[in-house]
Amino acid sequence: MKKTLWMLAAVAGIAPGKAQTTRIDTAKVNNLQTVQVMSLRATQKTPMAFNNLSQVELREVNFGKDIPSILSMLPSVTTSSDAGTGIGYTGIHIRGTDPTRINVTTNGIPLNDAESSQLYWVNLGDIASSMQSVQVQRGVGTSTNGAGAFGATINMQTEGVGLKPYTEMDFSAGTYGTHRETLRFSTGLTSNNWGLQGRFSNIGSDGYIDRASTRLDSYFLQGGYFGDYTVVKLITFNGTERTYHAWDYASKADMQRYGRTYNPSGKYTDTQGNTVYYDDQTDNYHQQHYQLHWAQTISTDWHLNLALHYTRGDGYYEQYKSEQKLYKYLVPGGYKSDLVRQKKMLNDFYGTVASLSYTNHEGLTAHVGGGWNKYDGDHFGVLKWVGSMYYEDDNDNKVYESTGHVLEPNHEYYRNNAKKTDGNIYGKVNYELLPGFDGFLDLQYRHITYKMDGSSQEFDKQKQQRPLELDRIYDFFNPKFGLTYQLPSGHTLYASYAIAHKEPTRNDFEDMMAESNEVVPQRERLNDLEVGYRYESPRFSASANFYWMDYDNQFVLTGAQDTNGEMVARNIKESYRLGLELAATWKPINGLKWDINATFSTNRAKNMNVTVIDENWNEYTANVGNTHLAYSPDIVVANHLAYEWKNWKAALMTKYVSKQYMTNSGFRSYLEDDGTSTSAMLDAFCVSDFDLSYSFKLKGLKRATVGVTVYNVFNEEYETNGSCSMNFRQNNGRIEAFNGGWAWSTFSAQAPTHFLAHLSLSF
Repeated sequence: MKKTLWMLAAVAGIAPGKAQTTRIDTAKVNNLQTVQVMSLRATQKTPMAFNNLSQVELREVNFGKDIPSILSMLPSVTTSSDAGTGIGYTGIHIRGTDPTRINVTTNGIPLNDAESSQLYWVNLGDIASSMQSVQVQRGVGTSTNGAGAFGATINMQTEGVGLKPYTEMDFSAGTYGTHRETLRFSTGLTSNNWGLQGRFSNIGSDGYIDRASTRLDSYFLQGGYFGDYTVVKLITFNGTERTYHAWDYASKADMQRYGRTYNPSGKYTDTQGNTVYYDDQTDNYHQQHYQLHWAQTISTDWHLNLALHYTRGDGYYEQYKSEQKLYKYLVPGGYKSDLVRQKKMLNDFYGTVASLSYTNHEGLTAHVGGGWNKYDGDHFGVLKWVGSMYYEDDNDNKVYESTGHVLEPNHEYYRNNAKKTDGNIYGKVNYELLPGFDGFLDLQYRHITYKMDGSSQEFDKQKQQRPLELDRIYDFFNPKFGLTYQLPSGHTLYASYAIAHKEPTRNDFEDMMAESNEVVPQRERLNDLEVGYRYESPRFSASANFYWMDYDNQFVLTGAQDTNGEMVARNIKESYRLGLELAATWKPINGLKWDINATFSTNRAKNMNVTVIDENWNEYTANVGNTHLAYSPDIVVANHLAYEWKNWKAALMTKYVSKQYMTNSGFRSYLEDDGTSTSAMLDAFCVSDFDLSYSFKLKGLKRATVGVTVYNVFNEEYETNGSCSMNFRQNNGRIEAFNGGWAWSTFSAQAPTHFLAHLSLSF
């Protein structure tokens, strides 16, 4: 009973009457809580490009926006936000590669969806508030668990329980109805080495884009035993989201007609002929995570980590669809109708990861490890409502059914199941060959089995539903090796070469099946060369990293969206990304810090082919040479200037991103039927944010901080994402892009000047 009262007092921020006495070795406890991810992380002796963000650095920018926004100032990073505010459906690209090719783990546990390889940050609201640190590795990176890294790795470590009890509350409120409420607490470590720590969060926003509302509820809890040589802890966290669709974006013409906040999602015409929007055009999902970790110090040289994990996902999104062909919903009669549909999924993801680390403290560090993960997911669609049915006569007049057609409640029109098993083993060695001269070797073997069966959403030309049948096995060997030379004066040189492979995603198979049963998605291969230089001193540090990423069958976004609103990717046989990443940090005086980084890159597809339509609407393939890869800017610059004086802190953050092609065709625009031109480009933009905060102490408080962040200070009008599709024809011996009746370009407009006021209280 006494212990229970003590814990409740700690959670409430009330210190116990008697000081706690403990003999726990804090260094050993902290080391044990970090060893679980160190086998996956890069160090100063690892020959690759990476950045670390500490808990302090994360908290300086974490006021409720998603992880992509928090990481946006790192080198080679570009981000997007469907709602325009950085909350809700957000995305991150690194070196131009899309989110499905970025590996994300937390405590070594894979977070990417096993089928799509995508991580939907909207399912992990306020997860940054539970992070101890984040490491972003660019390129192939070190061997990790889960999906292959083709552009970067985001390795997240959750915070520890802490030695002393605390209670902290964070509040944010600002433009577009945005708000965030977070409660964090810890019991600290008791005299018998047990502890409990957690977080509860609520985030909401109406969004800048019309109706692009987001409601996020989440929690994070961990508890366990924390000894000098043994840590056993259970972690559970979840996210529940309800988000209005904003992924259809808007054309520039519609923005001019209706305003930049225009959102076409959910739009339909009612029986009176009025344009209205469906209230429940929403995405609804609940994701529940469990992790059981055991970290053991075997000796001063040996450390063991073992973890079990389980994730449950359950949700659906609902859509109003107009003038649908009902045979695609298994309704007989050749009718059309408006309808409301739900696409649902229910999945389980579970497995284990382990690593054994050795260091002889004389220049040798070695890790062996791996993981086994299993995904089992059901996908199915139901009709929630069907309107008046009709068919079109020879004159395109609508002839409505007179007798009506009764459907069973929740009429199901497709259902399939997918099972995916992903296993990997790896071994890493870093050895000091000569004083200051280290060799690095990392070998990984990965085995994947992927099976799907059931009915698909696609129909053939005979209006027969296509089965979804897939049985694939992939075996990948991913070697990495490199050298690092550290000079006593703070200079470091390194070089590495890595080979990585990746399997196609579920979307890749489904999108290609929608076009042809003859086209089969191919596995990808990446050859990654990294050559770099680092310099570190108390006042100044700098780095330069050259990379050459050569791909075989790289999956690259085409610019098109599928029927689910997700971006379509296709294999490109030959492509490459070539770049130079520069970064520097300068502290000329105490309190003043200037961080700047810039990436200059060339991202190209070789011998790109497009489908050309002749004057008789026959199709043939034509080569348009080397073209720009979609969504891959040539220049990305981030500038962060911060100053601290007494209890005041001010920071100015500026991000520049050069123009981006939205297709891989190399065409900047296409011709409309009236002879005008429509852009197929995302324009360059430069956006600045400003934060000002003040920290102070009050009676009963350890610390309080109040501040305000103004985003897009100079009111830049810009877009960070979009979609594009076009047709091609030959005109006077040259190929040109044109509308052809169904081309489009849409854009994701971002919010103008807006703000978030924030308050943090620590007890």
